[in-house]
Amino acid sequence: MKRVVYVTGCLGFIGYHVTKECLDQGWYVIGVDKVTYAANVQLLDELNKYPQFKFVKSDINDLESLYECDYIINTAAETHVDNSIVSSGVFLKSNVNGVYNLLQLIKEKSKFKMPTLLHFSTDEVYGDIEVGSHKETDLLKPSNPYSATKASADMLVLAWARTYNVPFVIVRPTNNYGIGQYVEKLIPKAVKYFSLGKKLPLHENGSPVRTWLNVSDTAKAVITIINSGTVNEIYNISGNYEDTNLNVARKI
Repeated sequence: MKRVVYVTGCLGFIGYHVTKECLDQGWYVIGVDKVTYAANVQLLDELNKYPQFKFVKSDINDLESLYECDYIINTAAETHVDNSIVSSGVFLKSNVNGVYNLLQLIKEKSKFKMPTLLHFSTDEVYGDIEVGSHKETDLLKPSNPYSATKASADMLVLAWARTYNVPFVIVRPTNNYGIGQYVEKLIPKAVKYFSLGKKLPLHENGSPVRTWLNVSDTAKAVITIINSGTVNEIYNISGNYEDTNLNVARKI
């Protein structure tokens, strides 16, 4: 089935891979990006090769209307935990206020057909876990400003679904890695430091355990959920591969 979808944050790491996967399905894609420091404008050359792609340079806070569409896939967000600790204001604007604006734009289409908001959250909204794995029904216990803003957005989505019948899907992927990731993240940062012969600084001596997933698998999961999943549902996305940050650095 051909679909019309928005992908916000289309020039970001996950956003680009999701956009390209949608285009490869033959879908029409309106890509939205405000082009922050983490955006890669060179990716536009690749995306513009698809005749069914249209780019809109905009902050999601500034969008005033939506074309008729089936899905809005929201990957637009500030994502780096360290940055959120230093300066949390921009995280509130993008991750909370931006989602509020998208929900309001969708609600305004209630007289016709509201598109489904597929909102990218994160497994970090669950907080720490000593053993086992998180379920979608677990309580949210965010532990830093970044994850707190993502949990806040999840709550807005659920509230707008209950109050205004806005259709939604929330996805909570584990740590992504892959081609094109911005250098502030662990794996590309490690590659850069080691290439320069420098020591890599690791929080808590690298002891924290993370669950890793290749970004291409995340993008394919989105397509599977849209084609075969259930609306008004939350999905954890994981490759079930865990390792300490120290072991990841040693392997690199």
